[in-house]
Amino acid sequence: MTREELIKVCAAARRALPCLIAPDTREKMLSAIADALVANKDEILAANSVDIPLARESGISEVMIDRLRLTPDRLEDIAKAVREVAALPDPLVPVSETVRPNGLKIVKHRVPFGVIAMIYESRPNVTVDAAAICLKSGNAVILRGGREAFNSNMALVKVIRGAITPFGAHDAVNLITDTDRESVDALLSLRGHIDLLIPRGGAGLIRKVVDNAKVPVIETGTGNCHVYVHSSADLDMAQKIIINAKTSRPSVCNAAETLLCDREIAPVFLPMAARALRERGVELRVCPESMKYIPDATPATEEDYYTEFLDYILAIKVVSGVDEAVEHINKYGTMHSEAIVAEDEAAVRTFMSGVDASSVYHNASTRFTDGGVFGMGAEIGISTQKLHVRGPFALEGLTTMQYRVYGNGQVR
Repeated sequence: MTREELIKVCAAARRALPCLIAPDTREKMLSAIADALVANKDEILAANSVDIPLARESGISEVMIDRLRLTPDRLEDIAKAVREVAALPDPLVPVSETVRPNGLKIVKHRVPFGVIAMIYESRPNVTVDAAAICLKSGNAVILRGGREAFNSNMALVKVIRGAITPFGAHDAVNLITDTDRESVDALLSLRGHIDLLIPRGGAGLIRKVVDNAKVPVIETGTGNCHVYVHSSADLDMAQKIIINAKTSRPSVCNAAETLLCDREIAPVFLPMAARALRERGVELRVCPESMKYIPDATPATEEDYYTEFLDYILAIKVVSGVDEAVEHINKYGTMHSEAIVAEDEAAVRTFMSGVDASSVYHNASTRFTDGGVFGMGAEIGISTQKLHVRGPFALEGLTTMQYRVYGNGQVR
């Protein structure tokens, strides 16, 4: 699409905003979307079945294809997530109220951004999550998905737009139907037409958007997440946590990519962890000291510690203690989700206060970093930046503030 064509799409989206003012209307829209997803599941799954073999032919890994695949159960879960968003409290509410000495009443009120654009890759459930969260928060959305999910996204947006048409909000959800780089470049330039741009995907996509956008951006970062096993850890618990964090779904951004282990317990813990991980098909890339306990592993490179593998691959490094673990994480991590397994309270405090990340865990898997799990409903992504919103990026993150000032003739 040309820049001029995109400006027309933005204008149509902005004209749809008045349809999103009433909270009960937004809730009814989302219920209609959930019903429509289930009613049209055959059409959606047929479109997805076109994307899967094309993705495989293009060389995408089976782990990444799993992110792309829709099934009847996954589609039911997506519809369920939309209903959960519909049932959440309205985010467009007063936050605080004060009355000044001159009688002015000042109400701080959450309001929508307006027109939001989202650029993302692979996972078609993101199409529905983004539409639902944007509508619930009173925003229109322009979606630009990846070519891997092109047919799936087309089918999903067709169903969504059909569901909201009776409410007059047809243009509140839009899909850019070409996947060339020119459409991304044009989106990045639409200052004054797009109020907020959100990239969600790999490091290359996010870097391109952040470096080139002329519109405000909230960055949903990549997830180079760590599990650090302290010398005081319950080793059975630690093994359970690293197995879950790495293997429950390795292609998602809250999966662990590196295991850090205290030197004191490495002779015992690393062999038991390695055995359990390999039973689940995980390739291990280890530091020289770890090689003493996992002698047939692959030597880790410096680049491995920077890498979000999104696959059955795990880097392992032995550290001298919590200070070195924190230093390693702050050097190689992406400020996403980091975990310590420990019983020593001082070590836990040092870790949690020292690690620079949006979510920090004690004796729990990194896999919990998720808007739904945190009680926020579906999320737009995990923000790893510090301004406006950090961590699971859900309804409140898609609002800004307006001060509503009520008087009775005051002048200054």
